[in-house]
Amino acid sequence: MNSDSDIQIAGDLLEVQHLLRPAPAHPATVAEFAGLARTLAADRAQWAPYIEYDATTRWYRRLRTGPGYEVWLLSWVPGQGSGRHDHGRSSGVLTVLEGELTERSGRAVRTLAPGAQRVFAPGYVHDVVNAAIEPAVSLHIYYPGLTEMPMHSARCSPETQDVVPA
Repeated sequence: MNSDSDIQIAGDLLEVQHLLRPAPAHPATVAEFAGLARTLAADRAQWAPYIEYDATTRWYRRLRTGPGYEVWLLSWVPGQGSGRHDHGRSSGVLTVLEGELTERSGRAVRTLAPGAQRVFAPGYVHDVVNAAIEPAVSLHIYYPGLTEMPMHSARCSPETQDVVPA
């Protein structure tokens, strides 16, 4: 018994369902989106059957959608990259599933191994590339769903291109 408090809990808290918040049907916070990405990453059966590799361009497939968000699976053969870009008004979570990716932003260069996650806000400019010698696979969640992916030159002047997840 904790003598520092007059409050004592007796019985099973799960029996008082009216006091508990209902579990959300879909993610609503950054932590919940990152959690969704970790859950999907851990369930290989959810994504592994869909992986394809394309030697000429990055391959991508939308895995699912929810209220206002999208989940994409991407594969990267060695040397493939996204180019410098942002995600318009979308925030995102990038999770490496297999292989290794290198992310370059204005502040740092990071090597992302399997399980690594990057969370980014709208307007975050980066370049992602497979600089390794083995293919890589990544999972991307965008909220709201990806509608634009402005490309940036080395001087960071945007020029809008087709929407391609990265």
